Amino acid sequence: MKIILLGPPGAGKGTQAKRLAQRLNIPHVSTGDLLRSNVKNGTSLGSKAKSFMEKGLLVPDNLVAEMLNQRLSEKAVMKDFILDGYPRNLSQAKALDQVLEERKTEADIVVYLDTSVPIIIQRLTGRLVCGKCGLNFHATNMPPKKTGICDACQGELYQRSDDKEETVRKRLDVYEQETSSLIKYYADKKKLHHISADEDASVVLNKIIELAQNCNDTLKV
Repeated sequence: MKIILLGPPGAGKGTQAKRLAQRLNIPHVSTGDLLRSNVKNGTSLGSKAKSFMEKGLLVPDNLVAEMLNQRLSEKAVMKDFILDGYPRNLSQAKALDQVLEERKTEADIVVYLDTSVPIIIQRLTGRLVCGKCGLNFHATNMPPKKTGICDACQGELYQRSDDKEETVRKRLDVYEQETSSLIKYYADKKKLHHISADEDASVVLNKIIELAQNCNDTLKV
């Protein structure tokens, strides 16, 4: 089964994708992870992407699409995957469709995680990141055992500059502008399903699983 998770910053796409992958035993494909991996390993695509990142520019859609194309060509993810972090706009959605069409397949369901602004702000402004290993914590929802210190590597925790309330609100405005046509695109294809993501992560996960099972009665959990 091929599942795409969409939603605004703070909706919990990454968290849900990882948990869903474990429950359904389906590979989790994150374009953020793909980008970091390619840059870290010094691949041809990674080197091209790094040149944009070092200038503070967004990595072009075509480069991200090429990385995704390579990942989806791997045997482990040719039949099933859970995709989060992509697509972010209509152009990327069409590029993804082309990649899947070349494999004579398509996405089964697109899940949009509806999240209210107060919840998003609470989640993102409380997020803490380890400067050493990158592990995420939350000041309220998932605090570290020792204030300001990572449980795993003892690195120092910090708040990302784009997780401050004023910046979060701007990010949400930009997201809404960029994704309105994307949401309509999948709605027109009759693939879009809305799920409230304001509730506890375990409740949201069970709703996604129930939806996936309703769309594919052979799916095993």
